Amino acid sequence: GSGEKFEYQAEVSRLLDLIVHSLYSHKEVFLRELVSNASDALDKLRFLSVTEPALFGDGGDLEIRIKPDPDNGTITITDTGIGMTKEELIDCLGTIAQIGTSKFLKALKENKDLGADNGLIGQFGVGFYSAFLVAEKVVVSTKSPKSDKQYVWESVADSSSYVIREETDPENFLRRGTQITLYLREDDKYKFLESTRIKNLVKNYSQFVGFPIYTWQEKSRTIEVEEEEPSKEEEEEKEGEPKKTKKTTKTEKYWDWELANETKPLWMRNSKEVSKEEYNEFYKKAFNEFLDPLAHTHFTTEGEVESILYSPGMGPLNNEDRVFISDDFDGELFPRYLSFVKGIVDSNDLPLNVSREILQESRIVRIMRKRLIRKTFDMIQEISESENKEVLYLVEPIDEVAIQNLQTYKEKKFVDISKEDLELGDEDEVKEREAKQEFNLLCDWMKQQLGDKVAKAQALGDTSSLEFMRGRRILEINPDHPIIKDLNAACKNAPESSEATRVVDLLYDTAIISSGFTPDSPAELGNKIYEMMAMAVGGRWGRVEGEESSSVGEGDEKDGEAEVVEPSEVRAESDPWQD
Repeated sequence: GSGEKFEYQAEVSRLLDLIVHSLYSHKEVFLRELVSNASDALDKLRFLSVTEPALFGDGGDLEIRIKPDPDNGTITITDTGIGMTKEELIDCLGTIAQIGTSKFLKALKENKDLGADNGLIGQFGVGFYSAFLVAEKVVVSTKSPKSDKQYVWESVADSSSYVIREETDPENFLRRGTQITLYLREDDKYKFLESTRIKNLVKNYSQFVGFPIYTWQEKSRTIEVEEEEPSKEEEEEKEGEPKKTKKTTKTEKYWDWELANETKPLWMRNSKEVSKEEYNEFYKKAFNEFLDPLAHTHFTTEGEVESILYSPGMGPLNNEDRVFISDDFDGELFPRYLSFVKGIVDSNDLPLNVSREILQESRIVRIMRKRLIRKTFDMIQEISESENKEVLYLVEPIDEVAIQNLQTYKEKKFVDISKEDLELGDEDEVKEREAKQEFNLLCDWMKQQLGDKVAKAQALGDTSSLEFMRGRRILEINPDHPIIKDLNAACKNAPESSEATRVVDLLYDTAIISSGFTPDSPAELGNKIYEMMAMAVGGRWGRVEGEESSSVGEGDEKDGEAEVVEPSEVRAESDPWQD
């Protein structure tokens, strides 16, 4: 029915127009403001119930529920908080910028028994009116445990009046708390009536509110059903005979409440009570990451500023006061060179403007900035001094050249683990000495065969200016390999063998290629390979009678013989550009 009409106690039309069109930069913040009000109502009930347990009554758990209704074009936000009486409706909603939370905080200070750790959010008394950013009509239904009656407050946008009436429909009765219904504008319905969008807004702006927030979401589940099996001879079936059925599964859609936020901010707990796994899991959920952070730091700064910082990561620093304010504080809390850090900064002393989107400069902000930067440096320092040391893999040819010339780093000598003089302390020293003595002669013989090749430097790349970057090549041999064993026998029994010499040359060239270098002469290497192939084949499959048995690659220019040349020497015989 109709109720009493009251006039606003200010120039409402101008003030509401200012709030709706000028104060906030994004329409979506209406949900943040209304959820913050709901959280404050729950906090008030929790603190008052310390001295008045009867206030809880049978109103259920302390929670917030958000339900979009596309059919009716509405969004409903319901809390089970303290609610409001008729007088409180007039006082709080009828007077713009009247701060119910501030009055409550003043009462808390006067009654120290209720404590100071309250976590209340409201500061300016205008957040409720952000509902008109998206709504053409707002209906507030509220039931206070201090009153037996439930009241309804209604107002439309661009109006200077509101209506309060008593709720008489039993279907709309609340056990306790407040229910706000927004009738959305036509151009905002498609934006804010999607359940997934509502859930994402809660996660973005209010995921650290200290009470559970449930959103109405569409879900799916697999159920088992029985279906009748089609009979091939239905006309021949006897009447009254039961039909055969089979069990199958199908997926059905349904709607249910889903928790959309973390119920307790991790940074508000004692760091000694939080495990590394909890920090990592919090990081993944808060910043939508899949990998564990490299490091984290959890600390408290003067002014009741609690923070958790994570490294590494790419993206802006998210500063969240359980109600998300903004992700753009570049230069205010962190310099640009630390933009990779991700973290949470929570403080009741952060000075914000009325829209709660701009962080104002103050002493506490300057202290926070210095503290955050110093803690970030400490975290990076701990990474560098951690047990797991960084490993530098030297896999390129230039790496060996560089290390051979660098030799030491911080008074530590570089040692190649593949070199013969490496000592790890767990080898059989007797066996090692015997192997050295046995192959000393082979090493000297191979060095004699190769001449100055092992001391010759190779120009790197295609630029002759890099020729100064030279290193002494060391040919390492494996004494257990059959080829090395055969060469060891050759140097003792036939040191003048030309075949053994060719094997040594080919072994060296092959090692050059395996190490990532380019051989001095690919053409010469090709001829060596062909020679070894000819020696290995040795006519074992039988040649056609009358065929010449000349070796491949000895320079005889005969028909059918292939000559390996440098790439620059290859050209077509009838190339018109070269004739």
